[in-house]
Amino acid sequence: MFVVQSGAVKFKQFSRSFSSFSRLSISSSNKAAVGTTWQLCGKYSPRTLTAWTPHTTSALGGSSTVNSNHNIVQMRWNSTDEQSSRQRMRKPLTLMDFPQLVWPSVIKTIRNWIMVHFIIRPYFDREFSLPDFIQGAKQALQVVSSSLSGGEVKQLEGLVDQAALTNLKQSLAKMSVAERYDIQVEKEDVYFSFPYQVGVMFDESDDANTQKRFVEITMVFHVLKGLKGMIERGETVPLNVGVLPEFRDKISICNYRFIKEFTKGVDSDWTLNVVNHFKPSDYVEE
Repeated sequence: MFVVQSGAVKFKQFSRSFSSFSRLSISSSNKAAVGTTWQLCGKYSPRTLTAWTPHTTSALGGSSTVNSNHNIVQMRWNSTDEQSSRQRMRKPLTLMDFPQLVWPSVIKTIRNWIMVHFIIRPYFDREFSLPDFIQGAKQALQVVSSSLSGGEVKQLEGLVDQAALTNLKQSLAKMSVAERYDIQVEKEDVYFSFPYQVGVMFDESDDANTQKRFVEITMVFHVLKGLKGMIERGETVPLNVGVLPEFRDKISICNYRFIKEFTKGVDSDWTLNVVNHFKPSDYVEE
């Protein structure tokens, strides 16, 4: 079973493929990456602006004061624009240093299908179901994001490994209240999700006679904040919601990597070793 216990809070999840979840009490709610990268534009050079001082000579041979004033306005405009550009180029805060995965890879999708049907199910877990795993992963997304948003990192012990928890604590300490609020995700707000990569790992370092086996699944979730409320109000949600400007600031992407040991004779749980959230709009220059 997947168990997280802190005081009176108990979180029990699935035993095999997230197929059975207990009801939860939520207090508050390095692999190759295929993603979308937006290049930021360069900034203006003050030296170039200073050297550009055009003057218009009148018929009497004097310089026009209008052009001189215009040059001052031009300088001020560029100074403001440079400051705005620097603000846009500020690197947004992220939970973990992990490649930002956005879209599925055709090759990896084919490999994932082969891995599940020809490796995991025949040799590791005959009852493993990827659709059930995805539904359970959404539940885990909601629980983890709610705890992080409320600063209750201690509740995630046993669900998130210790190294990842240490990184998460450091990142949360640098975030503002608004940035932490954006972390919270309702599973009903996920409008697109997929397993980016399914991997099998073997480890013989500890005991040559015992080969440890692990399955690692990296999930990608596309989230529209408020989607649940839109559906409850009967509003029509556009199919291309991800590219519409009016929804841009409400969209976030979450990368969660799950791992479980399948060594013979070992009863282990699914845990997380990567938790990352980011907003694509933070990487687009106006």
